[in-house]
Amino acid sequence: MSFEERRIWIYLAVAVLVPAAYLVVLLARAAGTDVADLAYQRPLVTALGVSLAATILLNMVSAALWPKGAYQKDPRDKEIDRRGDYVGFVVMSVLTVVPFSLALLEEPYFWIANTIYLAYVTAAVASSAVKLVAYRRGF
Repeated sequence: MSFEERRIWIYLAVAVLVPAAYLVVLLARAAGTDVADLAYQRPLVTALGVSLAATILLNMVSAALWPKGAYQKDPRDKEIDRRGDYVGFVVMSVLTVVPFSLALLEEPYFWIANTIYLAYVTAAVASSAVKLVAYRRGF
């Protein structure tokens, strides 16, 4: 497995596990209250920070454990990365219509913020999936 493919697996794992933990925290806080009234700001910002830090840290550990070819991209890696990023951009662009509509309808900030986060997570998963399929099956 190349360094770039390992990097994508790390990104995908973080993009799935951290939002799942965020959801668990929200569900624990939601017992007996309206979800729109939850104090979601700190857990959401924490989830974003943990995602960023975990991705960076795990990539550094990966590069230290398997230094051969670390941070080197060949033309195939660049093309796979470009295609995956394109898909992620399209997914994010399409899904951004939902929070934009919620904002226009003046819905609670909870729903707007969380649909933006969901759009980001979905785009990250879609982008990673496209890249991993390209590494496994070719493009």
